[in-house]
Amino acid sequence: MQITRRLEFDAGHRIPNHTSQCKHLHGHRYAIEITLSGDVIDTEGESAQGMVMDFSDVKRIAKTELVDKWDHAFLVYRNDKTVRDFLATLPDHKTVTLPVVPTAENLAKIAFDILNPAYQDTYGNQLRLERVRLYETPNNWADCIKR
Repeated sequence: MQITRRLEFDAGHRIPNHTSQCKHLHGHRYAIEITLSGDVIDTEGESAQGMVMDFSDVKRIAKTELVDKWDHAFLVYRNDKTVRDFLATLPDHKTVTLPVVPTAENLAKIAFDILNPAYQDTYGNQLRLERVRLYETPNNWADCIKR
């Protein structure tokens, strides 16, 4: 069985070598969908009886491990020195430095890699992270699927 939980967050970024508008500082209302698979819990009396995982637990883990860290932050590539230096001049600015250019594809992969161990068989029901879908806009997204 598979379940999916969607969360949203706001973040800024730029694609430093892009030849179009994305080379400029800008932001998005991102959405992230987390798809988990596992056995439906059938233990009588369990809080999660009839579920793969309680959706509130899916949300809590995603917020703790990723969303709260990226929400209202600027996601900057570690080699984008100009922007990193600029952001350093802003007192208490929320900046997340990434090892790769913050494209939707790279962010989806980073999110998968962060979330995968957090969900790993949490409920003892063969729970697995199957997919992270990251929407950069309502019409554009990237999927990172279990390898």
